[in-house]
Amino acid sequence: MPTEPDSADSTAPPHSATHRATTDRAATQRAATDGRLPLRRRLVPVIALLLLAPWAAECSWGGFAIDGFLPVLIFLGPMYGGAAILIRETARHLGAGWPTIVLLAAAFGVLQAGLVDQSLFNPDFLNDTQYADTRAAAEATLVPGLDFSLRQAYDYVGGHIVLTICAPIVLIESFLGPERRLRPWLGRPGLVVVGVLYLLGSLLIFSDSSGRKGFLASPLQLAFAATVVVALVVVALLPRWRRPHPRPARRVPHPLWVGLLVVLVRIGADLTPGWAGVAIALGLAAAAGGLIAYWSSRDGWGQRHVLVAGTASLVTAAAFAYLVPPYSPASPAAALAGDIAVTVITIALAGGAWWRLRASRAVHAAAS
Repeated sequence: MPTEPDSADSTAPPHSATHRATTDRAATQRAATDGRLPLRRRLVPVIALLLLAPWAAECSWGGFAIDGFLPVLIFLGPMYGGAAILIRETARHLGAGWPTIVLLAAAFGVLQAGLVDQSLFNPDFLNDTQYADTRAAAEATLVPGLDFSLRQAYDYVGGHIVLTICAPIVLIESFLGPERRLRPWLGRPGLVVVGVLYLLGSLLIFSDSSGRKGFLASPLQLAFAATVVVALVVVALLPRWRRPHPRPARRVPHPLWVGLLVVLVRIGADLTPGWAGVAIALGLAAAAGGLIAYWSSRDGWGQRHVLVAGTASLVTAAAFAYLVPPYSPASPAAALAGDIAVTVITIALAGGAWWRLRASRAVHAAAS
């Protein structure tokens, strides 16, 4: 989901000398502006991402009643939020775009489910929750030799990609102005602090009885997960993702059509159980990803498209939160209050980000 150039709203043709001069002046102004920003303003998006990532990962789809929101932020924020910050900062420091972020998000999903809480390999992981009845469906797609469910792997890793990492990053970046959207937020000291925070948060889950739940995967399973993580990281860091590519001046669909595509993939992935369902889910995800990559290579693709593509799954998850139970039994009032809170927060975040981008376009158009 590559974003538009920061000055893409200029009325000059995209490849004209006037546009290039405007872009150069804007880059100089951005550098000067960033240097003058006080520390507290530079840390606001970092803290926001630190809190939004765990909420989107565990609460946005109804996994916790309202009284569980705060514990999720406290105990899972360092791990989920730390990972989202590190992935975002790695991509932005390298000058890479969304392919790098998505691949690193997939690596984090495998790392989390395969090595940290090891839910991918633990058949009893959900036994103490209200999702214990999903075990039979999961075992219908066991991978021989490695003993993990491909259905659960798709759900766990896919959930981390779209909810834990991509949606929070898209939302926070969309609230920022074009001069800060694609720039790094932290220097080396800040990255070290976040890295330590992430490691401590992961260690807490690995060692806690309610995190890994006393389960330890086999050496073969651990080696498999580690190999997949390393392979994804290596591919994510390839120089090809940092090379600028010409963007042909072609029309792209309205952002809402992009969102509808993502919603259809989300709904279609759950239509059929078993191996056929997994094949359909993977096929739909691959087709949608390829189509979005094709659209994003055009010059008309902008940050509003990125926002809708990145948050459509979050909005869909919030809409279905009323139909799913939280992990632990809760009173009907607490569960309903949590679902209503999810709706309000999601609408405020997605609607606010959309309004912010529209306001930004109006300002740039007036200035040009």
